[in-house]
Amino acid sequence: MRTLYIKSNDAGQRLDKFLSKAVKALPKSLMYKCIRTKKIKVNRKRTEIGYILNEGDSVELFISEEFFADAAVEESFMKLTPHLDIIYEDENILLLDKKPGLIVHSDDSEEINTLISHVKAYLYRNGEYNPVNEQSFAPALCNRIDRNTGGIVIAAKNAEALRVMNDKIKNDELSKFYLAAVHGRLPKKSDTLTGYLRKNSDNNIVDIIQTPRPGYKEIITKYRVIDEKSDLSLVEVELVTGRTHQIRAHFSSIGHPLLGDGKYGINRDDKKLGYKFQALYAYRLEFRFKASGTALDYLNGKVFYADRDKIWFLKEFK
Repeated sequence: MRTLYIKSNDAGQRLDKFLSKAVKALPKSLMYKCIRTKKIKVNRKRTEIGYILNEGDSVELFISEEFFADAAVEESFMKLTPHLDIIYEDENILLLDKKPGLIVHSDDSEEINTLISHVKAYLYRNGEYNPVNEQSFAPALCNRIDRNTGGIVIAAKNAEALRVMNDKIKNDELSKFYLAAVHGRLPKKSDTLTGYLRKNSDNNIVDIIQTPRPGYKEIITKYRVIDEKSDLSLVEVELVTGRTHQIRAHFSSIGHPLLGDGKYGINRDDKKLGYKFQALYAYRLEFRFKASGTALDYLNGKVFYADRDKIWFLKEFK
């Protein structure tokens, strides 16, 4: 028998979600059976799978010791020297300026040199995160941007900040603005583009059509032209919806692909000029909360910017 005590980073989640992270070797089917047969209790009482844990609760597990075999703590990020461009930091969140070429999470091509690994390494070195002391939480990114897109990414340092920020994003209480350099001159200096997008997971590409069709999701993209030079336009883009590759594919669909975009444009000439990445940067973030009463209320009304001097394609408009 073992007892797990609920800490602040464990609270606020369902019992089964907590157990799936805290006792990874316990199969879900057996976990549910143990809850039903009172081999797993909360505060020494029978409980339900969906019970929401509170800080200070005790979870008693009358199960075999084999399920508690201590797994080796993942140490890859502990050995990493963190390199972060921090726009803003407090006790709850980090706002980071991710550079093009850096992936946010691990994939088949990269496991260690990722944005989230650098975040964990940074917090570990600062004494704000140690996986040995956590049962079910790890610092996490609240939003993501493509490997070859630069800009602002939000990282949560604790579980409460992660829950609040995810809710705010889900409820459309953050506004994200991008700068993009597109080929050609747009017929309107500002406009709201609409369309319908479908993702093909096999080749990680999307296609856009102008009328509804089963399997396609509506997209809305606002833009305004900031500057024009030769055959390029600098636009500020606001995402009303946030779909995969939305900005890149949407501008390509109207005949104005992004500078340097090899997936949705023909960029042979762009490559000759040295443009390896699409000219897209998430440069501005606004917090505009509709409701209060959360641990992040102090962020409401604040606006944050990436350093324009680090947005590489702006040199085209000087």
